[in-house]
Amino acid sequence: MLVLAGTIGAGKTSLTQMLSDHLSTPAYYESVDNNKILPLFYENPKKYAFLLQIDFLNRRMDDIKQAWQDGQSVMDRSIFEDSLLFHLNADLGRSTDTEVQIYDSLLQNMMQEMPSSKHSKNPDLLIHINISFDTMLERIQKRGRPYEQIDTDPSLFEYYKDLNSRYSNWYDSYDKSPKIQIDGDRYDFVENESDRKQVLGLIDDKINELAI
Repeated sequence: MLVLAGTIGAGKTSLTQMLSDHLSTPAYYESVDNNKILPLFYENPKKYAFLLQIDFLNRRMDDIKQAWQDGQSVMDRSIFEDSLLFHLNADLGRSTDTEVQIYDSLLQNMMQEMPSSKHSKNPDLLIHINISFDTMLERIQKRGRPYEQIDTDPSLFEYYKDLNSRYSNWYDSYDKSPKIQIDGDRYDFVENESDRKQVLGLIDDKINELAI
């Protein structure tokens, strides 16, 4: 089980598809475009932050269980990133301490390994795409989701800035599995074929190193 991680616009979905094709494994994608709660969250974050993260958590666990059955898989979002996002919203006053405690407890219980289980819920390798704040803003503007645009909601600028900085600390402290970091500013694996081959090569080398 390979799992992608990275902030908004990092290229997780694109690299997931590339890895799925490269390794001939099933791919699992975060359901964003069809998520009815996400636009509501952007309209009223304080009201919908908790509901959105519970919904994401539920969907993510469904994907993990399905991935067990496939044997090999690539997922475009780590379940552990959801906690990062929810704690950011909590620090911004968009959720209560009680909601944070409930969420953290639920995540811990859901990820607890059962003694009889033959499969780990943790990934075999986490692949973090690291991009700068400027690149993040460019990608958000380019993909054009109305509810994500700073022009529509200027307060998103500080939210995005805080989110991007937290990802670096999150990756540094991540210890649930082996990990590798890809420089998303250096390697334009979406538009540049040479960069794409180099990134896939880096991941291949890591997979071979881990013998997974």
